[in-house]
Amino acid sequence: MGHYAAEPGVISASGVAEFEYNRALALEVRTELEKLQIKVRLIGERGDYAVLHHRTRDAKGADLFLSIHHDSVKERLRPEADGFSGFSLFVSRLNPFPARSLACASSIGASMRASGFAPSRYHADQVLGESRPFADEANGVHYYENLAVARSAAMASVLVEAGVIVNRDEDRRMRDPAVRGRIAAAIAGGVRECLTRGKALQ
Repeated sequence: MGHYAAEPGVISASGVAEFEYNRALALEVRTELEKLQIKVRLIGERGDYAVLHHRTRDAKGADLFLSIHHDSVKERLRPEADGFSGFSLFVSRLNPFPARSLACASSIGASMRASGFAPSRYHADQVLGESRPFADEANGVHYYENLAVARSAAMASVLVEAGVIVNRDEDRRMRDPAVRGRIAAAIAGGVRECLTRGKALQ
């Protein structure tokens, strides 16, 4: 899960730190994955992982490193934040397993879409966003080469931005236990499909 107690990430429209959203969603994703008989190692839920590469180090032996986050927009766009919504996924071609990282991100994105969630286009926008190219536009996956948890991971790695919490409506949705549960189930379903397919190809 992303961020830690001393640097808790963006502050949502309702005044809550991103870390709290990340932890709540990560705990539910773990529950959903365990229902699917997938072994999970939760890293950072106590808010004590300040060094990013320590997270990937402690994930040694895992098939997939999944980093859970919630999104924001550039500071100058905050007055217009209610116009930005949706999930985003990020992979790096500098990861040792770029093809598998992309396959897992696409699988998660497809599962999110099938559950009624829409991908954001903000990060790819050359004017408003960060010009991060799409790796899989339909499923909301972007390339982000210097993503620390992707470059330092010894396994496939995907970063998930579940929703834009500086958007007031989306913030309310992200705090809704029913919505959070649907997101967690969608992420878990995408992970299962990806890992199952990966093992079948080995």
